[in-house]
Amino acid sequence: MKMLCMFDLPMETDKEKRAYRLFRKGLIEEGFIMMQFSVYVRTCPNRDYAKRLETRIKKLAPISGNIRLLTVTEKQYNDMVLVVGCKNFKETAFGDERLIII
Repeated sequence: MKMLCMFDLPMETDKEKRAYRLFRKGLIEEGFIMMQFSVYVRTCPNRDYAKRLETRIKKLAPISGNIRLLTVTEKQYNDMVLVVGCKNFKETAFGDERLIII
């Protein structure tokens, strides 16, 4: 299953910009990859793991802004239609695999 994190955070003051950078860095440390601007995705092995990840993301969240988490199955994710553009390199490289050997 995949967890999508979509966010819109204010970036007007230096404090808000710092909160944005810390949140984004936290997402990347949790294993999320950028699908497009302000939309990140990560593979989760099961629903229990997704719930624990949701708890960790809530701790990373700044006090203002809008953050949404959506968990979908692999089939639902693969049924996504790209209207314009193509998958970015990271999406293609990582795909559905949970273990990557380089």
